Amino acid sequence: MNIKQILPLGFGVIILIVSLSSLITLNSTSTLKESSDWVAHTYQVQSMLRGLEKSLVDAETGQRGFIITGEDEFLEPYNQTEQNLDDDFDQLSDEISDNPEQLERLAKLEELAQEKLAELQQTINLKKAGQDEIVLNIVLSSQGKQIMDNIRIKLAEMIAVESDLLSQRQERTQLDYQLVNLVSWIGLITIFIVGLLVLLLINKLAIQPINTVANTIAISAHEIATAIEQQERTALGQAASVNTTTTTMDELEASSRQSAEQADAASDQAQLALQAAENGNRTVSQTLEGMDQVTQSVKEIADKITRLSERTNQIGNISLIVSNLASQTNMLALNAAVEAVRAGEQGRGFSIVASEIQKLADKSKKSTEEINTLVDEIQNSIRSTVMAADEGKKTVNWSMSMTQNTTQAFVGITDTINTVVMYNQQISLNVQQEVIAIKQVVEAMESINQGAKETALGIRQTRIGTENLKQVAEQLKTIV
Repeated sequence: MNIKQILPLGFGVIILIVSLSSLITLNSTSTLKESSDWVAHTYQVQSMLRGLEKSLVDAETGQRGFIITGEDEFLEPYNQTEQNLDDDFDQLSDEISDNPEQLERLAKLEELAQEKLAELQQTINLKKAGQDEIVLNIVLSSQGKQIMDNIRIKLAEMIAVESDLLSQRQERTQLDYQLVNLVSWIGLITIFIVGLLVLLLINKLAIQPINTVANTIAISAHEIATAIEQQERTALGQAASVNTTTTTMDELEASSRQSAEQADAASDQAQLALQAAENGNRTVSQTLEGMDQVTQSVKEIADKITRLSERTNQIGNISLIVSNLASQTNMLALNAAVEAVRAGEQGRGFSIVASEIQKLADKSKKSTEEINTLVDEIQNSIRSTVMAADEGKKTVNWSMSMTQNTTQAFVGITDTINTVVMYNQQISLNVQQEVIAIKQVVEAMESINQGAKETALGIRQTRIGTENLKQVAEQLKTIV
């Protein structure tokens, strides 16, 4: 059984017992009141009978006073009795209307009273008529006394009957009173016992469990409050961490944005480097073509020098040819020097070769100009020229090799720059994607931060609710 069943049942039983006890008490009280009314009624009847006797005695006394004195004022009791006697008998008849025997006695008593009043009236009239002797004879006779004695006997009978009724009614009243007391005590004891049982039952089935539950609620509320306080501290710590992380992510976003800008700039620079490498590659190709021409020219010089040793007689013509070739070589060397300067560090070797070729061209030109005067020394010069040509051929071959290596290096540089450009573009794309991702992470962290703040607020509100629950549990314990 739960408290919803115990309380209505317990108080219902108490109310039922109280109602039954009240009904019995009310009935007994009504009976007691009725008995008390009958007792009072009996006292009233006895009082009226004694009053009737007193009225008749007063009337007789007034009659005697008048007879003795002749004064009318002594007739006042008699006149009062004569005036009220009928009303007294009527009232007395109403009071004993429930008792036929008493009514019969009352009727006889009324006859005697009327007879007594007639006897008194007779003597009064005789006294007024001055017939004192007749009045004396009547008084001395026992007629009036006998009537009065009969009245007293009848009154005594009626009073005795009323006394018996009074005793019976008092006894009944006493019994009713005892019954009322008994019912009251039984009801009170029953209510006390049932109330005690209900109280014990409520205490066992309701109050003790409620007290236990209240203690459990208080303990649980304390534990929950402790846990919530810890969670609140954790949530606040998380919120602080999220704030720090958000700040870091903002800085990382700025850094990533800067990296993206730098990657774009690096990609642009790589594009420029790629263009420069392509230009250098074209320049090297042109230089290589020029070197091929130089190589061919050197071969031709060697052939001509060889033929010079065989055809000395054709020196003039060969000088002219050599002079032309020297001019062309000088121009070619000048171009090679210019291209070497354009090539920068990679063209330093070209510059040296160009310088040597220019020197050789100058020498050839000088030799051509002086060839007519130096014919005698041509054999020695031819040897020196052959040696210089061989050396120049070697130098040209070396320059060709270096130029080819440079070309290959430019090709590798171009490929590398292409790869770098591709990587920079990929890095730029990745960094842009990272910037977007970081923005999303920042937004998520801000959302988490807001959620953490709301969680902390909810935990704080939950802690307040838990404190209220704890207070309610304490109040419940106090009430129980």
